[in-house]
Amino acid sequence: MSPNVRIVRDASLRQRNTFGVDARAPWLVSVDDAAALPDALQAAPLRDGLALALGGGSNLLFAGDPEGAVLELSGRQVRVLSEDGERAIVRADAGVQWHGLVLQSLALGYAGLENLALIPGTVGACPIQNIGAYGVEVRDFIHAVEAFEPGNGQWHRFDNAACRFGYRDSRFKQAPDRYLITAVEFALPRRAALKLDYAGIGEELAAMGVDAPTPRDVADAVIAIRQRKLPDPAVLGNAGSFFKNPIVPAAQADALLAAHPAMPVFRGTDADSRKLSAAWLIDACGWKGHRDGDAGVSPAHALVLVNHGGASGAQLLGLARRIAESVQARFAVPIEPEPRIVGARW
Repeated sequence: MSPNVRIVRDASLRQRNTFGVDARAPWLVSVDDAAALPDALQAAPLRDGLALALGGGSNLLFAGDPEGAVLELSGRQVRVLSEDGERAIVRADAGVQWHGLVLQSLALGYAGLENLALIPGTVGACPIQNIGAYGVEVRDFIHAVEAFEPGNGQWHRFDNAACRFGYRDSRFKQAPDRYLITAVEFALPRRAALKLDYAGIGEELAAMGVDAPTPRDVADAVIAIRQRKLPDPAVLGNAGSFFKNPIVPAAQADALLAAHPAMPVFRGTDADSRKLSAAWLIDACGWKGHRDGDAGVSPAHALVLVNHGGASGAQLLGLARRIAESVQARFAVPIEPEPRIVGARW
């Protein structure tokens, strides 16, 4: 077995998911170098298949224990592959912490990722759901995704178009067990138009006394907003925003807006659709700050489900289902979870 592969039996996953749910894997296989993947997949725990590829555990809910082996890619190398003075291609291993990459890219003088600061998780997870925040999606800067396909032993390099990105979606999310993302390349400009008109960034910069913001200033503003609105997973278990903002036909959004003038409405995926605020819908149903034992909803943000210490994944899932049912009953709008649910179906 390669020295870049480590295997642990009956492994606790509590420290490997940001909800802090007490789950266990029959086997945990850690791979430091993606080149060792073919060797690792021949190890006894993985010969019968892989139950889950685990990144930072920030976009999943263990509603039960995984039935098979869990694999984590722990390589953390970041390299600048090329630069022409206008933009650089930066390659990061799947195990690199996302927020660390954002800060490192800014320190190197590259723009683009500043609005995505402080999102938990790893680089390998970011393309799967096309992470986004404050008016920016990661697909705007992904150059290519490297992946290994365990089913046939093939290596792949997907350019941006081949990733089939959508709103919180990608080819990797559509086939969650087919590919193991091993690295991501980002095309990052030296100079870019800053996006300041979303969710209070401009107001935060003004409060900071910044008149001519740099990309790092924008990142600092985003960090301040997120720290104020979202609980720290190290203190209060959570996976960030639990529900996706629903996209509905424009006619349905117009009817809802006529009945609820305060409801936020944004352009959807095209001119005939609109994006609604899941947080507003949930808050309107009275869930913000709700608590059932140790499973609850953050009092600061209605989108954030929290574990006050001893909640099981099944309890958190049950609460999420009741929230979605109440939104459906009041507004006739279905809402769906962002995190992957392990051990149960939505």
